[in-house]
Amino acid sequence: MEKTNVSRLLDINGIEYAMHEYNEEITDGVEVAKLVGKPPEMVFKTLVTVVGVKDYRVFVIPVCTTLDLKKAAKGAGVKSVEMLKQKELLPLTGYVHGGCSPIGMKKPFKTFIDETAILCDTICVSAGKKGRQIELDPQKLKEFIGAEFKDLT
Repeated sequence: MEKTNVSRLLDINGIEYAMHEYNEEITDGVEVAKLVGKPPEMVFKTLVTVVGVKDYRVFVIPVCTTLDLKKAAKGAGVKSVEMLKQKELLPLTGYVHGGCSPIGMKKPFKTFIDETAILCDTICVSAGKKGRQIELDPQKLKEFIGAEFKDLT
């Protein structure tokens, strides 16, 4: 399987992972979970939000849930957050919608992972490309990207 920038970063830093591949045209997260053989509670999506003007926060939540904007703002220690417009995702992060990973964005942003991740031995997040998921230890992910676990859903 061809490496992605995410897998290269994990390799360089000695972080163990497994790569899963699926049909890149599938965009529904619950369907992606089925295709990679994992329960939806173990497959996480990466959401980018805006705080005020040009201040961003990243939230990583299970695909079967919805980001609670009030909990997200509270967890991030800000008054409010709003979802980033889809057309702004690629220029800001270097990732396209459906392939956005919390690992290896153009710039590091404050990142928060839903606290349910700590209940899992491993979780899946995008490998930075549509049709690819990286499975890794949530604690290792947290440490590698400097994230915090918070109640977000």
